[in-house]
Amino acid sequence: MSGRPSHDGSANALRCGGEQGGDGVTESAEGAIKGQITSIEGIPALSLDAISSVAYGPEAMLVVLATAGAGALAKIEPITIAIVVLLVILVFSYRQVIAAFPEGGGCYAVSKANLGARASRLGAASLVVDYVLTVAVSISAGVAALVSAFPTLGPDSLAISLGFLVVLTALNLRGIATSARTFLLPTAVFMAGIYVVIVAGLFRSHPAAGAGIHPAVVPKVAAAVGVLLLLKAFAAGCSALTGVEAIANDVPAFRAPQARRAMRTEVLLGGILGTMLLGLAVLTVRFHIAPEASQTVLSQITGASVGRGAIYYVVDLSTTLILALAANTSFGGLPVLASLLARDNLVPHVFGLRADRPVYRYGVVVLAVLAGVLLIAVNANTNALIPLFAIGVFTGFTLSQTGLVRHWHRERPPYWWARAALNGTGAVMTAVATVIFLVTKFTGGAWVVVIAIPALIFLFSRIARYYDDVGAELGLGSTPGMPQAEDRLIVVMVATVSRMAEAALATALSFGHEVVALSVQFDDERAATLQAAWDRWQPGVPLVVLRPHTRSIAAPVLAYLASAEVRDRKVMVLIPEVEPRKWRHRLLQNQRGAILADVLRRRSTAAVGRVPYHLAKD
Repeated sequence: MSGRPSHDGSANALRCGGEQGGDGVTESAEGAIKGQITSIEGIPALSLDAISSVAYGPEAMLVVLATAGAGALAKIEPITIAIVVLLVILVFSYRQVIAAFPEGGGCYAVSKANLGARASRLGAASLVVDYVLTVAVSISAGVAALVSAFPTLGPDSLAISLGFLVVLTALNLRGIATSARTFLLPTAVFMAGIYVVIVAGLFRSHPAAGAGIHPAVVPKVAAAVGVLLLLKAFAAGCSALTGVEAIANDVPAFRAPQARRAMRTEVLLGGILGTMLLGLAVLTVRFHIAPEASQTVLSQITGASVGRGAIYYVVDLSTTLILALAANTSFGGLPVLASLLARDNLVPHVFGLRADRPVYRYGVVVLAVLAGVLLIAVNANTNALIPLFAIGVFTGFTLSQTGLVRHWHRERPPYWWARAALNGTGAVMTAVATVIFLVTKFTGGAWVVVIAIPALIFLFSRIARYYDDVGAELGLGSTPGMPQAEDRLIVVMVATVSRMAEAALATALSFGHEVVALSVQFDDERAATLQAAWDRWQPGVPLVVLRPHTRSIAAPVLAYLASAEVRDRKVMVLIPEVEPRKWRHRLLQNQRGAILADVLRRRSTAAVGRVPYHLAKD
């Protein structure tokens, strides 16, 4: 936010003025298709991030507990119960978010409306970090599941992860929409597979024959586990709660009645995720599962429950697919968020542009680059990313619940105090969880997020200040004086007599001002040839030939514009250039026009325009 409402006239004028150009048209998030999905379809469309987290959430807890020995692994059950209790509170709290903000927007919209500019910027920064980490974690966890089934792929994990990222980026740049119906089948297969694994495992007392796992040797005397270790495991396991807020972010995607369907989906998600987490925790203890470098915990549980047959490979491959699809949801979320931030003058306005395809491509590319850097930094190791994951998410949870408390207190609908109490409880619990993450995970990598979020907030503030200063300089929001016609000199850059020079001069003459052709020549013979050809042509426009002592084009043009006969006049410089038939032919064109235009814009007061000459089609 720029310190003023987003509907402010000057803000919108600056935004529109800064978004003109051939790169696309500006469209806000409200242009998205609305009212498409049912409550059931909301699970694959908006909940894959949360559901797929069962692939890495339990493992994150075990990795922490394993540091205290095999006897501590059984503590995963009470920790999971605590996480599910928090999940229940979050589910019902986000039902309140949906009811209060049926237009969607999540923590950014809630904090913007109720907590002010600073809180909304904190929420936006947290969401950006969350989206980037979701892509990195989902892809790395999906590849880990693939490697569990096909161990020979292990050395190539990073390359495969980056390959997945490239494919997802390419698909999203082409504007291939995420369809709830398309995602429904793989989501159903994944969920059915997990429940088959849980049910089958509950009927076993020992791992299936040929499971390919090595149960941890549990000592008869229970290990003493310190409170700090339990808190660390709880913090790691809370990564399974990421994505619970996604439904509240996109309520308009549901069919009418939208809020009711979204709330129903939220409860459905809570039930599915909670039962999966509890079931997998029970099986982890039953089969004495311990984390391994070559095989994920979910892969071990699946093998112990159903063996290494067809069901195992269906579950494992569907896990990889569902995690890739979960990463894809961020490609829909962050670019839209960036477009909203661009509308509020918090990020460059280019993030609000859409190309010919309905895609915020700048947001897609930035998300891909940041996720790729993370994957390379941690060598596609999911457990190295987990300490970074939950802080941004739970910061958003806390802001949403706190904002809702303010909302209910201000609006005071019937039973507002009960709603405020529910959201207040959620705010306190998620705030406590956030503090736990910061304390227990700081040295394990959470310091990166602690630096990244304030850095993003600072960046938002600087960008907003820039747009405010530019808006004040342009007098946006005020009524300017009457425009007056000015005598202007039109300078047309020419290299030789050609049809392109003819077209450029015709454009210049159409302005109705004095026109002069300007050419920079480094060779006496070429200069004489051009002058002779110009005299034969006689286009009715004088030609000025500059003969510099260096090989620079820009320097003599700048000197001409600063000369006594030109410097006191209003000047427009037109630079004609060939517009090739195909994009790859751009590499064959010299870039002198672009370079000259850039220098003139920076170092002179002349208006500069590039005039394309379109070649005839083949």
